[in-house]
Amino acid sequence: MTDSVQSTAQNPVFSNNQLNVEDIPNLQTLALLPISKKYRAINIFSIGLIALVLLSIATGIKYQPFWSIPEDLLKAYPYIVTAIVALATIWALYHVFADVRIFYAIREQDISKQSGLIFRKLSCQPILRVQHVEVNRGPLDRWAGLASLQVFSAGGEMHTFEIPGLTLDKAEQLREFILAHKDIGAR
Repeated sequence: MTDSVQSTAQNPVFSNNQLNVEDIPNLQTLALLPISKKYRAINIFSIGLIALVLLSIATGIKYQPFWSIPEDLLKAYPYIVTAIVALATIWALYHVFADVRIFYAIREQDISKQSGLIFRKLSCQPILRVQHVEVNRGPLDRWAGLASLQVFSAGGEMHTFEIPGLTLDKAEQLREFILAHKDIGAR
């Protein structure tokens, strides 16, 4: 056996020592930061806009003069309007309560996101495993000065998670930090 093979056999690089559960850092003590309050307002505005468009289409079809509408469909109009309003109200109420429960945190080695209204979810992504980071902005996000940060994991087709409702400056700052630190842990 050569000297390098003997030294590798004597001092293995790989270790898998058992850890004491009490010594593991607790994620519940993670200092989570809230997203922008504008995010909830944009979601509620979008829901109202979608409901208004659907109501306009239903009303336009009912009162259009170009062709006759079957009587049964005309009788269904109040039910259609009620269904659109009820669904939009439920959807908006969900965002009223759920959007204020979206938090994020970034540490030296990972980025975390907590969300969920009924079922709480805490996702942690090691920065070392991040392959790609995007800052996305839709038209309403641009209007409100917001952006979302999408963090893609190495080996995965879909993004690991998305942190919505960040100010553009904060999203760019987080993106730059992750890109600057994603290869540090590999050294």
